Amino acid sequence: MSDTAHETRPFAAFEWMIAMRYLRAQRKAGYISVIAGFSFLGIMLGVATLIIVMAVMNGFRTELMDKILGLNGHVIVQVYDTPFTDFDEVDAKIDQMDGVTLAFPFVEGQAMASSAVGGFGALVRGMRQADLERLGTISQNILQGTLDGFDDGGGVAVGIRLAEKLGLRVGDRISIISPRGAVTPFGTTPRIKSYPVAAIFQIGMSEYDGAFIFMPFDEAQAYFNLDTLASGIEVFLDDPDSVDDFRMALDTAIERPIFVSDWRQRNQTFFSALEVERNVMFLILTMIVLVAALNIISGLIMLVKDKGHDIAILRTMGATRGTVMRVFFITGAAIGVVGTFAGLILGTLVCWNVESIRQFLSRLTGTELFSPELYYLSRLPAEMDVQEVVSVVVMALVLSFLATLYPSWRAARLDPVDALRYE
Repeated sequence: MSDTAHETRPFAAFEWMIAMRYLRAQRKAGYISVIAGFSFLGIMLGVATLIIVMAVMNGFRTELMDKILGLNGHVIVQVYDTPFTDFDEVDAKIDQMDGVTLAFPFVEGQAMASSAVGGFGALVRGMRQADLERLGTISQNILQGTLDGFDDGGGVAVGIRLAEKLGLRVGDRISIISPRGAVTPFGTTPRIKSYPVAAIFQIGMSEYDGAFIFMPFDEAQAYFNLDTLASGIEVFLDDPDSVDDFRMALDTAIERPIFVSDWRQRNQTFFSALEVERNVMFLILTMIVLVAALNIISGLIMLVKDKGHDIAILRTMGATRGTVMRVFFITGAAIGVVGTFAGLILGTLVCWNVESIRQFLSRLTGTELFSPELYYLSRLPAEMDVQEVVSVVVMALVLSFLATLYPSWRAARLDPVDALRYE
C-alpha cells in the first residue's frame, strides 16, 4: 500500500475529529481519559506554580531593592586620611555631577533605644530636615507626627515596629544609650539622653521599621562626639546600575582621597543568594511539568494499544503513516496546550490577588503566613515578568510536544495486520 496514494492535507479536519474523539471518555477505555485528565492537571498546576513562584520571587527582589535602595544611597562617599570636616564642599561638588538625584551628608552610629517597656538595639542616623524631606522613602511614609521643625525641635523620627515594641507614640520620650560617651579618668561612660518622638514612619521593611531612628544632624554630631564631622555622604543616582561610571567620574571631581562603596558591594551576598534560590526553584518546579509530560507519554502508549483496531481500519482505508502520526500527536498535544494555557490563566489570577489570598489563608488557618519578622516585608509581593512567563509557556509546550512524538511515531509504524493483534 502506498503511503502517498491517499495523502491528505496535514492536520485536516477529519484528523482533528478523530483526535478529539479519542480524548473523550468511553466506558471501554475510561482509564485513558483518567490518565489524560491527570496529565492535564499536572501541566496546569506545574505552569501555574512556576509562574506564581517566579513572580513572587521577582516581587520579593524588587520590593527589597526598592526598600534598601530607597533608604540607603546607591553610593556612599567617605574619607580615610583626615577627619571629614569639608563634607559640605564635597556634597556641593557631588550635587553638580551628572546623574545625581540626591546627595547629603549624614552621621551614623549604633545605640540602644529604651523606654519603660524595654530596650532594643537601634541604628541612629543624623540628617538635616531638608534632606530628610527630599528622601521620599521617609517623608512620604510618615504615619504619625510631622517633620516640621525637625532641626530645631530636638525630636527624633522612629520606625513603626520599634515604636510598637517600645510602646511609644508621638510626644512620648525615647532614651538613646550610646557606649561611646564622655571620657573620664575612670574610662568611657555610656551616654544616655532622652528625646521626644516627633514622627513615626513605616517603610514597609520590618528590618528598617524596627531599627532606624532619625535624629537632627547637629544633635547627632554632638551625641556621637563628632563635633564638626560627618560619617559620610550618601548619593542617589538616576540609574543604580551606572555606579561604575559614576565612581570613575567621582575620582576626578573630588580632589582628595576618598573611599567609595556602592549598593552592590554592601548587598552582594544577599542578592546573590536570592538569584541562586530563584534559579534553583525554577529547575525544581520544572520537574512538575516534566512529570506531567511523562504522563502524556504513558497515556498515549496505552491509547495506541487500545486503538490498534482503529489504526488498522484507518490504514486499510488509505490513511498514511503521517495521518496516523498526526492524529495521535494532536491528541497528546491538545492535553499539553490546553493545560499550559489553563495554568497561565490560573497563575496570572493568583499573582494579581496573591496578597488577598495570603490574608484569607492566614485568617482561615489562624497563623501568620509570610511573617514580616522572617521575610522583611509587610506584604507578599508578586511581579510578573513577561519574558519569564513566555519562557515558562514555551518550555511547557515544547515538553508537551516532545512527549507526543514517540507514541505517535509508534502508532504510525503499526502495520494494519500487526495492529489487529492489539485488539
